[in-house]
Amino acid sequence: MNGPVTASPPRRPVRDRVVDVAIFVLVIAFGLLTAIERGKEPLPEPSWLLQLDQAIGVLSCAALLLRRRRPVELAVVLVVVSAWSEFVAGALLVALFTVAVHRPPRVSGAVFALSVVSALAYVLLRPEPAVPPLMMFLFGLAIQGAAVGWGLFVHHRRHLVLSLRDRAARAETEAHLRALQAQHQAREAIAREIHDVLGHRLSLLSVHAGALEYHPGASPEDISRAAKVIRESAHQALQDLREVIGVLRAPVGELPGSGLADLRTLVAESRLAGMRVELAEELAGPAPGEAGHTAYRIVQEGLTNARKHAPRSAVRVRLSGAPGRGLEVEIRNPLPARAAAAPPARAGDARAVTGGQGLAGLAERVSLAGGGLEHGPTGEGDWRLAARLPWPP
Repeated sequence: MNGPVTASPPRRPVRDRVVDVAIFVLVIAFGLLTAIERGKEPLPEPSWLLQLDQAIGVLSCAALLLRRRRPVELAVVLVVVSAWSEFVAGALLVALFTVAVHRPPRVSGAVFALSVVSALAYVLLRPEPAVPPLMMFLFGLAIQGAAVGWGLFVHHRRHLVLSLRDRAARAETEAHLRALQAQHQAREAIAREIHDVLGHRLSLLSVHAGALEYHPGASPEDISRAAKVIRESAHQALQDLREVIGVLRAPVGELPGSGLADLRTLVAESRLAGMRVELAEELAGPAPGEAGHTAYRIVQEGLTNARKHAPRSAVRVRLSGAPGRGLEVEIRNPLPARAAAAPPARAGDARAVTGGQGLAGLAERVSLAGGGLEHGPTGEGDWRLAARLPWPP
């Protein structure tokens, strides 16, 4: 049997390996130059001490292989050793730079503060005869500060690039979500239009076709009149469907629709289908486009529901309103005997969206127009569908 397959560690990018080799070469070159300079003007110290310092420098160069996995630990060790060793300076600068790049600024600051103390200790332990201690300390402080500052610059630049990439990704996601939301809203608007328009027309067709089915002995004049109504309703339904489909090619927000000017035609069609409809209008003027279109759809849905659930009942339609006062629409018809009593529902309540797709879509339409919708049985034995819509002054 084959043993478990272990995942091989991910390979480091070529760029990282090139950088590591370049840094290693530079540190070796720095150590060689230091050794050459120290050979020209040796310090008044034993030769074995210089050799030990050089060996520590070689070990510090080899320890740079740990700079990516344990940068802070490596930097602390090199800082402590640099309090006495001169040849560890090149590796120390690389370690300080690495900590500043890969760790938070507070960690970099703590390591740098420790390196300042170490530089002061080096000046006191191994002073240069030809160089003033203060100048030597300031020179070392400047070199170490430059390494840490460069590392912090790279650190913040990388974080800035990552934040910009994240922001761009989030903006792209938000734009995609907004596009999906707009598409969903457009589909819902089209669905409402198709339901409102075709539901009314098809209910008229059903009424007249049913009359022909249940009265086969009707006079030729009645049959001709019913056939004419069926033909006209089918033609008008096709025209309405074409208008709604035109939304797909129209600019956003331009939905074709009827207004209060077409309300009398709607009532006349319902009367022609055998309904008893009473229309009362108490309007101070023509209602604005959105309010008028929504009021038309409310009346259309109310007549369709009355024709479907209470076909022989009298329907009372009342519209009233004025600029600044609002537009009120109310449709009433007697409840069928089988209807169960239930409290009125308002737009936004759970009950408002459980009575059918027509009322649910109507409640949403009224809510989008800034109004409120109520529907349900009344204490007088009627079914009431009422809405209040804004009418700007």
